Amino acid sequence: MKETKIDNIERLVKEVCEKNHVALYDLNLKNTKKGRVLSVEITKIGGVSIDDCEIVSRKLSEYLDDLDLISGKYFLEVSSPGLERYLTQKKHYISAINEKIKVTYKKDDKTETVVGILIEVLPDEITLKNNEEIKKINFKDIKKAKTVFEFKK
Repeated sequence: MKETKIDNIERLVKEVCEKNHVALYDLNLKNTKKGRVLSVEITKIGGVSIDDCEIVSRKLSEYLDDLDLISGKYFLEVSSPGLERYLTQKKHYISAINEKIKVTYKKDDKTETVVGILIEVLPDEITLKNNEEIKKINFKDIKKAKTVFEFKK
């Protein structure tokens, strides 16, 4: 399989993240009205700090400029995915096991939404526990999913 420019960028971002004790959560290179934007979301156990974002941004910017992986002018954004983060890849679901998530999915010809604790991620489906009910949802039926943050009193 031929390696693309985004694959090279992703490999570089992963290396920079690893060297700075954070993990790549998501990566997106898109064209916007203000120009090309490389959006990098990082995560780590215990949460990402502003300093983490700043260090990764500075190092990544140096490498990207030296290697000229993105031609022309671009903007680099490095951030945390946030407390309520979208789950778009299987690895996102795996990282959210034992967390409360909200899933909107297709069931028959309707759209349903369920909130529950993600207890299992299998190759083709996820398992949620909502109160005492266990619900299995096939990945192909999921329209969107995100973690749910609750303030504790």
